[in-house]
This record gives sequence, C-alpha cells and structure tokens, in this order.
Amino acid sequence: MNFSKIIANISLDIGAIRLEPDKPFLWASGYLMPVYNDNRLLLSSAKYRQIINDGFQEIITRKKISIDVVAGTATAGIPAATSLSNTLETPLIYVRPSSKTHGMQNKIEGLLYPNQKVVVIEDLISTGGSAIKAVTAVREAGGQVENCLSIFSYGFLKATKQFKNIQCQLHHLLNFEELLTIARENNKLSDSQFSMLKSWHGDPFNWGRKNGFTNKTH
Repeated sequence: MNFSKIIANISLDIGAIRLEPDKPFLWASGYLMPVYNDNRLLLSSAKYRQIINDGFQEIITRKKISIDVVAGTATAGIPAATSLSNTLETPLIYVRPSSKTHGMQNKIEGLLYPNQKVVVIEDLISTGGSAIKAVTAVREAGGQVENCLSIFSYGFLKATKQFKNIQCQLHHLLNFEELLTIARENNKLSDSQFSMLKSWHGDPFNWGRKNGFTNKTH
C-alpha cells in the first residue's frame, strides 16, 4: 500500500494540509510560510486513523524496529501512539513539553522502566525540536530510543542533522517533496505555485522576505 499517496490525497482533500503560496500562513515560529499542516483533522475518521496506524506498523515491520513501549508527544502524538500501542499490545506513555509544576512534577506520564525500548510518535516534524526534546526526556528517564515516527515531515535539513546528532532514526509516512509531487499530479497546483513551493522548501526561513511577505521574527 502506498501510504504516502493515500495520506497526501486525504490530507489535501480535507484541508489537513493546505498549500497557499499566494497567501502564506503565520507559523508559531513567527515566520510566514506557504504551507500549513493540521493532522488533528485526520482524527475525524476511524478509516483515516487506521491508515496511519497501518502505515506505522509497515515501517516498524520493514525496519525491524523492536518495541517495548510506545511514547506519544503531547498532545498531537498521543492519538496515533495510543492506536499503535493497542495494536502492538505494548504499554503507552506520553511526554509533556515541560514538567508539571504541581503534584509529582512529571514530564513523562505512564510507567517506564530502565532499558525498555521506546519508539516516539510525533504527528509533525518541522525543525524537529519538540520530538528531539521528547526523545531526550525518555532517554534521561532510562528508556532506549533509537526511532521516531511521524505522520508528516517537512524534510528540513535542520531536522535531519539534529536527529543524526542524537543518533535517532527519523521515519515518516509522508514528506513535503512527496506531497508536492502528488499535488502536482492531481492538478492541485499551477506551474507558478509549484515553483514557489519548491523555492520555499529550499530556503524556508528566508522565503517570505525574498517574496515580499512581511515576516515577523522569533
């Protein structure tokens, strides 16, 4: 099954991924970008959730990834991590962006024992910062993390380098270049839009300024 193509078509059809180089979106980072991803919309259908789950299982089988515990990143990675842990019949944990300020002040919720093999599930990888924090937190708590799975990845070089630096393999069901190819094949982009999106991917953090859009700063 071609999970990249299936997920790309679903995401474009329901607006989970939007490509609008003429009217860029303001990202949380403060930059104006011509693409926006909201994988939470994929939660609307049991069929979509199952496709994502099947895709992750295919990666795990193909890459021969050994798993004792599935970890979801809070909050967007938790639904897919829950489905996967149910299928694999493993324990489930989730990782907060920061420790709670009350109670036990947990950063990791759920039971994790030393040396257990953990796979981290993230919905989206851009620069990779939040996923890398989750991997680091699990390792600091005694877990072994060698693999991170995501639904969508922008395929930025920064993320690739950062995951390589922490010796963690990054796997995705769909990346930006695959998405762009599929959108073009389905006539969802004009020639000029396709060129603008290719240009953005080559230099995403300077793209807005170069194309006359006013970028905010960090």
